[in-house]
Amino acid sequence: MKKIFIAVAFLAAAYQGMAQQKKAVFVIIDGVSKDVLDKVPTPNLHAIAKEGALLAAYQGGELNEYNQTPTISAPGYYNVLTGVWFNKHNVPDNDIKAPNYHYPTIFRFFENQYPDKKTAVFSSWEDNRTKLVGEGLAQTGNLKLDHHFDGLELDTKKFPHDKARKFMSDIDQAVTDEAARYIKEEGPDLSWVYLEFTDDMGHMYGDSPKYTEAVQLADKRIGQLWDAIKLRKKEKGEDWLIIVTTDHGRDAKTGKDHGGQSARERASWIATNAKPVNKYAKQAQASVVDILPTIARFLDVKLSADEQKEIDGVPLIGKVSLAKPTAKKADGKISLTWVPEDTEGTVKVWLATTNDFNKTGQQDNYKLIGEVPVKQAKFDIDLSGETATGFYKVVLEGKYNTLNRWITK
Repeated sequence: MKKIFIAVAFLAAAYQGMAQQKKAVFVIIDGVSKDVLDKVPTPNLHAIAKEGALLAAYQGGELNEYNQTPTISAPGYYNVLTGVWFNKHNVPDNDIKAPNYHYPTIFRFFENQYPDKKTAVFSSWEDNRTKLVGEGLAQTGNLKLDHHFDGLELDTKKFPHDKARKFMSDIDQAVTDEAARYIKEEGPDLSWVYLEFTDDMGHMYGDSPKYTEAVQLADKRIGQLWDAIKLRKKEKGEDWLIIVTTDHGRDAKTGKDHGGQSARERASWIATNAKPVNKYAKQAQASVVDILPTIARFLDVKLSADEQKEIDGVPLIGKVSLAKPTAKKADGKISLTWVPEDTEGTVKVWLATTNDFNKTGQQDNYKLIGEVPVKQAKFDIDLSGETATGFYKVVLEGKYNTLNRWITK
Protein backbone atom coordinates (compact mmCIF):
# COMPACT_ATOMS: atom_id res chain seq x y z
CA MET A 1 0.00 0.00 0.00
CA LYS A 2 2.83 2.35 0.88
CA LYS A 3 4.48 1.71 -2.51
CA ILE A 4 1.24 2.52 -4.32
CA PHE A 5 0.89 5.76 -2.36
CA ILE A 6 4.47 6.78 -3.22
CA ALA A 7 3.90 5.96 -6.88
CA VAL A 8 0.69 8.02 -6.99
CA ALA A 9 2.42 10.90 -5.23
CA PHE A 10 5.29 10.74 -7.71
CA LEU A 11 2.90 10.81 -10.68
CA ALA A 12 0.99 13.71 -9.16
CA ALA A 13 4.20 15.65 -8.65
CA ALA A 14 5.30 14.90 -12.20
CA TYR A 15 1.97 16.10 -13.59
CA GLN A 16 2.14 19.23 -11.47
CA GLY A 17 5.58 19.99 -12.90
CA MET A 18 4.23 19.48 -16.40
CA ALA A 19 1.24 21.71 -15.63
CA GLN A 20 3.61 24.50 -14.71
CA GLN A 21 5.08 24.63 -18.21
CA LYS A 22 4.08 28.04 -19.47
CA LYS A 23 3.61 28.83 -23.15
CA ALA A 24 2.44 31.99 -24.88
CA VAL A 25 1.12 32.93 -28.30
CA PHE A 26 0.16 36.41 -29.47
CA VAL A 27 -1.92 37.13 -32.54
CA ILE A 28 -2.19 40.36 -34.53
CA ILE A 29 -5.31 40.75 -36.67
CA ASP A 30 -4.67 43.62 -39.06
CA GLY A 31 -6.78 46.76 -39.01
CA VAL A 32 -9.74 46.03 -36.73
CA SER A 33 -10.78 48.97 -34.55
CA LYS A 34 -12.38 48.42 -31.15
CA ASP A 35 -15.85 49.59 -32.24
CA VAL A 36 -15.96 46.74 -34.77
CA LEU A 37 -15.64 44.13 -32.01
CA ASP A 38 -18.43 45.87 -30.14
CA LYS A 39 -20.92 45.36 -32.98
CA VAL A 40 -19.69 42.41 -35.09
CA PRO A 41 -20.25 38.93 -33.63
CA THR A 42 -16.84 37.46 -32.76
CA PRO A 43 -17.67 34.46 -30.56
CA ASN A 44 -14.15 33.03 -30.41
CA LEU A 45 -12.50 36.27 -29.31
CA HIS A 46 -15.20 36.67 -26.70
CA ALA A 47 -14.76 33.07 -25.56
CA ILE A 48 -11.09 33.83 -24.91
CA ALA A 49 -11.99 37.08 -23.15
CA LYS A 50 -14.55 35.26 -21.01
CA GLU A 51 -11.67 33.38 -19.41
CA GLY A 52 -9.70 36.61 -18.97
CA ALA A 53 -10.59 40.02 -20.34
CA LEU A 54 -11.33 42.12 -23.41
CA LEU A 55 -9.55 45.42 -22.83
CA ALA A 56 -9.83 48.69 -24.68
CA ALA A 57 -6.30 49.69 -25.63
CA TYR A 58 -4.55 52.18 -27.87
CA GLN A 59 -2.04 52.23 -30.67
CA GLY A 60 -0.22 55.29 -31.95
CA GLY A 61 1.75 56.26 -28.85
CA GLU A 62 0.53 59.14 -26.69
CA LEU A 63 -1.43 61.76 -28.58
CA ASN A 64 0.62 64.91 -29.28
CA GLU A 65 3.51 63.63 -27.17
CA TYR A 66 7.13 62.85 -28.08
CA ASN A 67 6.29 59.16 -28.58
CA GLN A 68 3.31 59.63 -30.92
CA THR A 69 3.51 56.84 -33.50
CA PRO A 70 1.91 56.47 -36.96
CA THR A 71 -1.11 54.14 -36.96
CA ILE A 72 0.36 52.05 -39.76
CA SER A 73 0.86 48.29 -39.84
CA ALA A 74 4.61 47.79 -39.34
CA PRO A 75 4.91 50.40 -36.57
CA GLY A 76 1.90 48.78 -34.93
CA TYR A 77 3.49 45.33 -35.05
CA TYR A 78 6.76 46.71 -33.71
CA ASN A 79 5.05 48.47 -30.82
CA VAL A 80 3.81 45.04 -29.75
CA LEU A 81 7.09 43.21 -30.43
CA THR A 82 9.38 45.66 -28.61
CA GLY A 83 7.16 47.17 -25.92
CA VAL A 84 8.30 50.66 -26.97
CA TRP A 85 6.98 53.40 -29.26
CA PHE A 86 8.33 54.85 -32.52
CA ASN A 87 10.64 57.39 -30.86
CA LYS A 88 12.68 54.38 -29.78
CA HIS A 89 12.15 51.57 -32.31
CA ASN A 90 12.37 53.87 -35.38
CA VAL A 91 9.85 52.11 -37.63
CA PRO A 92 7.53 54.86 -38.94
CA ASP A 93 6.11 53.02 -41.97
CA ASN A 94 5.94 49.73 -43.84
CA ASP A 95 9.31 50.24 -45.56
CA ILE A 96 11.10 49.21 -42.34
CA LYS A 97 14.31 50.87 -43.52
CA ALA A 98 16.21 51.24 -40.27
CA PRO A 99 14.72 49.55 -37.19
CA ASN A 100 16.56 50.43 -34.01
CA TYR A 101 17.63 46.95 -32.92
CA HIS A 102 18.97 48.31 -29.64
CA TYR A 103 15.44 47.68 -28.38
CA PRO A 104 15.02 43.88 -28.29
CA THR A 105 11.82 42.15 -29.32
CA ILE A 106 10.12 39.69 -27.00
CA PHE A 107 11.75 36.94 -29.08
CA ARG A 108 15.25 38.20 -28.32
CA PHE A 109 14.50 38.58 -24.63
CA PHE A 110 13.11 35.04 -24.57
CA GLU A 111 15.80 33.34 -26.67
CA ASN A 112 18.59 35.01 -24.72
CA GLN A 113 17.22 33.65 -21.46
CA TYR A 114 15.82 30.32 -22.72
CA PRO A 115 17.87 29.28 -25.77
CA ASP A 116 16.66 25.69 -25.57
CA LYS A 117 12.96 26.53 -25.72
CA LYS A 118 10.95 26.72 -28.96
CA THR A 119 9.97 29.92 -30.76
CA ALA A 120 7.90 30.29 -33.92
CA VAL A 121 6.43 32.87 -36.29
CA PHE A 122 3.45 32.28 -38.60
CA SER A 123 2.80 35.17 -40.96
CA SER A 124 1.70 36.10 -44.45
CA TRP A 125 4.37 38.80 -44.51
CA GLU A 126 7.99 37.65 -44.52
CA ASP A 127 9.28 41.05 -43.37
CA ASN A 128 7.72 40.43 -39.98
CA ARG A 129 10.35 37.80 -39.32
CA THR A 130 13.31 38.98 -41.40
CA LYS A 131 13.15 42.72 -40.63
CA LEU A 132 11.09 43.26 -37.48
CA VAL A 133 12.05 40.20 -35.46
CA GLY A 134 15.37 40.40 -37.30
CA GLU A 135 16.13 36.69 -37.56
CA GLY A 136 19.73 36.00 -38.56
CA LEU A 137 20.87 39.62 -38.41
CA ALA A 138 24.11 40.62 -36.74
CA GLN A 139 22.24 43.49 -35.03
CA THR A 140 20.03 40.97 -33.22
CA GLY A 141 22.88 38.66 -32.26
CA ASN A 142 22.04 36.31 -35.15
CA LEU A 143 18.72 35.47 -33.54
CA LYS A 144 17.44 32.05 -34.64
CA LEU A 145 13.81 30.96 -34.39
CA ASP A 146 12.96 27.28 -34.15
CA HIS A 147 10.20 27.40 -36.75
CA HIS A 148 8.68 29.82 -39.23
CA PHE A 149 5.93 29.70 -41.83
CA ASP A 150 5.76 32.86 -43.92
CA GLY A 151 6.45 34.46 -47.29
CA LEU A 152 3.44 32.85 -48.92
CA GLU A 153 2.57 36.14 -50.62
CA LEU A 154 5.68 35.56 -52.77
CA ASP A 155 4.36 32.21 -54.05
CA THR A 156 2.16 33.42 -56.91
CA LYS A 157 1.80 29.91 -58.35
CA LYS A 158 0.17 28.42 -55.29
CA PHE A 159 -1.54 31.69 -54.38
CA PRO A 160 -2.20 33.54 -57.68
CA HIS A 161 -2.91 37.18 -56.95
CA ASP A 162 -6.43 38.29 -57.83
CA LYS A 163 -8.04 41.74 -57.66
CA ALA A 164 -10.52 40.61 -55.01
CA ARG A 165 -7.52 39.50 -52.90
CA LYS A 166 -9.03 36.11 -52.20
CA PHE A 167 -5.45 34.85 -52.31
CA MET A 168 -4.74 36.73 -49.08
CA SER A 169 -7.66 35.05 -47.35
CA ASP A 170 -6.29 31.71 -48.56
CA ILE A 171 -2.86 32.63 -47.20
CA ASP A 172 -4.32 33.58 -43.82
CA GLN A 173 -6.02 30.19 -43.72
CA ALA A 174 -2.78 28.40 -44.60
CA VAL A 175 -0.99 30.36 -41.87
CA THR A 176 -3.71 29.44 -39.38
CA ASP A 177 -3.66 25.77 -40.38
CA GLU A 178 0.09 25.55 -39.89
CA ALA A 179 0.05 27.48 -36.62
CA ALA A 180 -2.71 25.25 -35.24
CA ARG A 181 -0.87 22.11 -36.38
CA TYR A 182 2.43 23.21 -34.87
CA ILE A 183 0.81 24.24 -31.62
CA LYS A 184 -0.94 20.86 -31.30
CA GLU A 185 2.08 18.77 -32.30
CA GLU A 186 5.08 20.76 -31.03
CA GLY A 187 3.76 23.18 -28.41
CA PRO A 188 6.11 26.14 -29.07
CA ASP A 189 6.95 28.11 -25.95
CA LEU A 190 6.55 31.51 -27.64
CA SER A 191 4.91 32.17 -30.99
CA TRP A 192 3.40 34.96 -33.08
CA VAL A 193 0.56 34.57 -35.59
CA TYR A 194 -0.25 37.38 -38.03
CA LEU A 195 -3.46 37.61 -40.11
CA GLU A 196 -3.76 40.27 -42.86
CA PHE A 197 -7.02 39.81 -44.81
CA THR A 198 -9.14 42.10 -42.61
CA ASP A 199 -7.00 45.13 -43.49
CA ASP A 200 -7.22 44.33 -47.20
CA MET A 201 -11.00 44.33 -47.06
CA GLY A 202 -10.99 47.49 -44.99
CA HIS A 203 -8.89 49.34 -47.58
CA MET A 204 -11.00 48.07 -50.48
CA TYR A 205 -14.50 48.37 -49.05
CA GLY A 206 -14.33 50.32 -45.80
CA ASP A 207 -17.15 49.76 -43.35
CA SER A 208 -19.14 47.23 -45.31
CA PRO A 209 -20.48 43.67 -45.38
CA LYS A 210 -17.23 42.55 -47.05
CA TYR A 211 -15.19 43.96 -44.17
CA THR A 212 -17.56 42.46 -41.59
CA GLU A 213 -17.23 39.04 -43.24
CA ALA A 214 -13.43 39.33 -43.11
CA VAL A 215 -13.54 40.12 -39.38
CA GLN A 216 -15.78 37.13 -38.73
CA LEU A 217 -13.49 34.92 -40.79
CA ALA A 218 -10.53 36.10 -38.70
CA ASP A 219 -12.51 35.24 -35.57
CA LYS A 220 -13.13 31.75 -36.96
CA ARG A 221 -9.38 31.35 -37.46
CA ILE A 222 -8.78 32.53 -33.90
CA GLY A 223 -11.16 29.76 -32.85
CA GLN A 224 -9.00 27.25 -34.70
CA LEU A 225 -5.93 28.40 -32.76
CA TRP A 226 -7.88 28.46 -29.49
CA ASP A 227 -9.01 24.86 -30.06
CA ALA A 228 -5.38 23.80 -30.59
CA ILE A 229 -4.37 25.52 -27.36
CA LYS A 230 -7.22 23.95 -25.39
CA LEU A 231 -6.19 20.54 -26.71
CA ARG A 232 -2.61 21.08 -25.53
CA LYS A 233 -3.88 22.22 -22.13
CA LYS A 234 -6.06 19.13 -21.81
CA GLU A 235 -3.56 16.55 -23.07
CA LYS A 236 -0.29 18.02 -21.80
CA GLY A 237 -1.38 19.95 -18.73
CA GLU A 238 0.38 23.09 -19.99
CA ASP A 239 -0.45 26.64 -18.93
CA TRP A 240 -1.11 28.72 -22.06
CA LEU A 241 -1.43 32.47 -22.45
CA ILE A 242 -3.05 33.81 -25.61
CA ILE A 243 -3.17 37.52 -26.42
CA VAL A 244 -4.98 38.81 -29.49
CA THR A 245 -4.76 42.44 -30.62
CA THR A 246 -4.67 44.70 -33.67
CA ASP A 247 -2.09 47.04 -35.16
CA HIS A 248 -4.37 50.02 -35.88
CA GLY A 249 -7.99 51.04 -36.30
CA ARG A 250 -9.70 52.73 -39.24
CA ASP A 251 -10.71 56.24 -40.21
CA ALA A 252 -14.07 57.36 -38.87
CA LYS A 253 -15.48 58.64 -42.16
CA THR A 254 -15.27 55.56 -44.41
CA GLY A 255 -13.28 52.87 -42.61
CA LYS A 256 -10.98 52.56 -45.61
CA ASP A 257 -7.92 54.38 -44.34
CA HIS A 258 -5.62 54.71 -41.35
CA GLY A 259 -2.31 56.28 -40.40
CA GLY A 260 -3.53 59.36 -38.56
CA GLN A 261 -4.30 60.04 -34.93
CA SER A 262 -8.09 60.08 -34.85
CA ALA A 263 -9.72 58.25 -31.97
CA ARG A 264 -10.88 55.41 -34.21
CA GLU A 265 -7.48 54.97 -35.88
CA ARG A 266 -5.89 54.72 -32.43
CA ALA A 267 -8.60 52.41 -31.03
CA SER A 268 -6.98 49.04 -30.44
CA TRP A 269 -7.95 46.29 -28.01
CA ILE A 270 -6.50 43.27 -26.23
CA ALA A 271 -8.35 39.97 -25.85
CA THR A 272 -6.67 37.51 -23.52
CA ASN A 273 -7.33 34.47 -21.37
CA ALA A 274 -4.99 35.86 -18.70
CA LYS A 275 -6.67 35.39 -15.34
CA PRO A 276 -6.82 37.59 -13.49
CA VAL A 277 -5.71 40.82 -15.12
CA ASN A 278 -4.56 43.41 -12.61
CA LYS A 279 -6.09 46.68 -11.40
CA TYR A 280 -4.09 48.69 -13.93
CA ALA A 281 -5.58 46.69 -16.80
CA LYS A 282 -9.10 47.13 -15.45
CA GLN A 283 -8.98 50.79 -14.45
CA ALA A 284 -6.53 52.46 -16.77
CA GLN A 285 -6.56 52.42 -20.54
CA ALA A 286 -4.07 49.80 -21.60
CA SER A 287 -1.82 50.13 -24.64
CA VAL A 288 -0.29 47.59 -27.00
CA VAL A 289 3.19 48.18 -25.54
CA ASP A 290 1.84 46.50 -22.39
CA ILE A 291 1.84 43.16 -24.22
CA LEU A 292 5.61 42.56 -24.08
CA PRO A 293 6.00 43.02 -20.31
CA THR A 294 2.87 40.91 -19.81
CA ILE A 295 4.26 38.00 -21.84
CA ALA A 296 7.66 38.41 -20.18
CA ARG A 297 6.10 38.21 -16.73
CA PHE A 298 3.98 35.18 -17.65
CA LEU A 299 6.93 33.28 -19.17
CA ASP A 300 9.23 34.31 -16.31
CA VAL A 301 11.54 36.29 -18.60
CA LYS A 302 13.61 38.41 -16.25
CA LEU A 303 14.32 41.91 -17.55
CA SER A 304 17.35 43.60 -16.04
CA ALA A 305 16.98 46.94 -14.27
CA ASP A 306 18.62 48.62 -17.28
CA GLU A 307 16.20 46.89 -19.70
CA GLN A 308 13.23 47.88 -17.58
CA LYS A 309 14.32 51.52 -17.79
CA GLU A 310 13.61 51.46 -21.53
CA ILE A 311 10.33 49.51 -21.74
CA ASP A 312 7.28 51.75 -22.23
CA GLY A 313 4.63 49.19 -21.28
CA VAL A 314 3.12 48.03 -18.00
CA PRO A 315 2.33 44.36 -17.23
CA LEU A 316 -1.36 43.51 -17.36
CA ILE A 317 -0.93 40.66 -14.87
CA GLY A 318 0.61 40.54 -11.41
CA LYS A 319 1.41 43.43 -9.12
CA VAL A 320 2.11 46.91 -10.49
CA SER A 321 3.45 49.85 -8.47
CA LEU A 322 2.60 52.81 -10.66
CA ALA A 323 1.18 53.86 -14.03
CA LYS A 324 0.34 56.89 -16.20
CA PRO A 325 3.48 58.96 -15.62
CA THR A 326 3.68 62.61 -16.65
CA ALA A 327 6.72 64.90 -16.84
CA LYS A 328 6.54 68.65 -17.43
CA LYS A 329 9.56 70.96 -17.54
CA ALA A 330 9.09 74.58 -16.43
CA ASP A 331 10.79 77.15 -14.21
CA GLY A 332 14.00 75.17 -13.84
CA LYS A 333 12.39 71.94 -12.70
CA ILE A 334 10.71 68.81 -14.00
CA SER A 335 7.39 68.12 -12.31
CA LEU A 336 6.53 64.42 -12.22
CA THR A 337 3.24 62.71 -11.42
CA TRP A 338 2.04 59.11 -11.56
CA VAL A 339 -0.95 57.01 -10.55
CA PRO A 340 -0.16 54.69 -7.63
CA GLU A 341 -1.38 51.16 -8.37
CA ASP A 342 -0.10 49.79 -5.06
CA THR A 343 0.71 51.45 -1.75
CA GLU A 344 3.68 49.20 -1.05
CA GLY A 345 7.22 50.48 -1.36
CA THR A 346 8.84 53.57 -2.79
CA VAL A 347 9.62 55.15 -6.12
CA LYS A 348 13.23 55.86 -7.04
CA VAL A 349 13.59 58.81 -9.40
CA TRP A 350 16.48 58.58 -11.88
CA LEU A 351 17.67 61.23 -14.34
CA ALA A 352 19.97 61.07 -17.38
CA THR A 353 20.87 63.84 -19.82
CA THR A 354 22.12 61.47 -22.52
CA ASN A 355 20.41 59.14 -24.98
CA ASP A 356 23.20 56.62 -25.44
CA PHE A 357 20.96 53.54 -25.30
CA ASN A 358 18.95 54.80 -28.24
CA LYS A 359 22.01 55.78 -30.25
CA THR A 360 24.53 53.05 -29.44
CA GLY A 361 22.84 50.48 -27.22
CA GLN A 362 25.01 51.51 -24.29
CA GLN A 363 23.39 52.29 -20.96
CA ASP A 364 22.88 55.93 -20.11
CA ASN A 365 24.51 57.44 -17.05
CA TYR A 366 21.55 57.72 -14.68
CA LYS A 367 21.75 59.71 -11.48
CA LEU A 368 19.53 58.86 -8.51
CA ILE A 369 17.69 62.10 -7.72
CA GLY A 370 15.41 60.98 -4.92
CA GLU A 371 13.20 58.30 -3.40
CA VAL A 372 9.65 58.83 -2.15
CA PRO A 373 6.69 56.66 -1.13
CA VAL A 374 4.78 55.43 -4.17
CA LYS A 375 1.54 56.83 -2.72
CA GLN A 376 3.00 60.36 -2.84
CA ALA A 377 2.25 60.31 -6.59
CA LYS A 378 4.45 63.29 -7.45
CA PHE A 379 8.01 64.57 -7.33
CA ASP A 380 9.89 67.64 -8.56
CA ILE A 381 13.40 67.43 -10.03
CA ASP A 382 15.44 70.58 -9.44
CA LEU A 383 17.49 71.19 -12.61
CA SER A 384 19.63 74.01 -11.24
CA GLY A 385 22.58 71.69 -10.70
CA GLU A 386 22.11 69.68 -13.92
CA THR A 387 23.70 70.21 -17.32
CA ALA A 388 21.29 72.18 -19.53
CA THR A 389 21.18 69.84 -22.53
CA GLY A 390 17.55 70.31 -23.48
CA PHE A 391 17.09 66.55 -23.31
CA TYR A 392 16.30 64.53 -20.20
CA LYS A 393 15.38 60.91 -19.56
CA VAL A 394 13.45 60.33 -16.37
CA VAL A 395 12.90 56.88 -14.87
CA LEU A 396 10.46 56.06 -12.07
CA GLU A 397 11.45 52.75 -10.49
CA GLY A 398 8.81 51.14 -8.30
CA LYS A 399 8.92 47.84 -6.48
CA TYR A 400 6.93 45.99 -9.15
CA ASN A 401 7.47 47.96 -12.36
CA THR A 402 9.44 50.81 -13.89
CA LEU A 403 8.26 53.72 -16.05
CA ASN A 404 10.09 56.30 -18.13
CA ARG A 405 9.56 59.71 -19.68
CA TRP A 406 11.56 61.84 -22.11
CA ILE A 407 11.84 65.62 -22.08
CA THR A 408 12.83 66.76 -25.56
CA LYS A 409 13.44 70.06 -27.31
